[in-house]
Amino acid sequence: MVSGRNGAYNRLVSAWQIGANRDLVKKSAKVVVHSHSHDHDHCVADALAAAERLCATKGLRFTPLRRRVLELVWLSHKPVGAYALLDKLRSEDLGSAPPTVYRALDFLIENGLIHRIERMNAFVGCSHPGEAHRGFFLICADCGNAEELEAAELGEAIAGGAAKRGFTAREMTLEVTGVCADCRKA
Repeated sequence: MVSGRNGAYNRLVSAWQIGANRDLVKKSAKVVVHSHSHDHDHCVADALAAAERLCATKGLRFTPLRRRVLELVWLSHKPVGAYALLDKLRSEDLGSAPPTVYRALDFLIENGLIHRIERMNAFVGCSHPGEAHRGFFLICADCGNAEELEAAELGEAIAGGAAKRGFTAREMTLEVTGVCADCRKA
């Protein structure tokens, strides 16, 4: 459980984690060339377009800083930390103080545009922006990629099990570490 400090990335969140070893995900992952071709530019463009639509619909300001933070998060499928974002933004003269990045991250989390990977204290783009869904992630211990898992039945099973114990589940984050198909082939 995380303490109740202000900000979306610090709010009280139930973290359901599979595996006893919290250090399974390596801080410096090895470089793995994945066999399938993947166009990150397409991912980034789609994420930015979805964010623009969502902000326009909700009447929210999608500032240049918020836009750039979202773009930096989506440049890879590896979770990225706030200080790595801060370093990149400083080099681009877009922000020089941690609160600047944390406010942008707060905004993106609160509006369902990114997720926080608790285990790594890092952020990944949300593949279903604007849709109500649970944060279930498959995290490769070899390459560091994180993939959002669509599994409504899993959320229902957890909420049902909790309800049988008189517990009302509000938020869930499930982080499963293992080895992705591409790394297994390598």
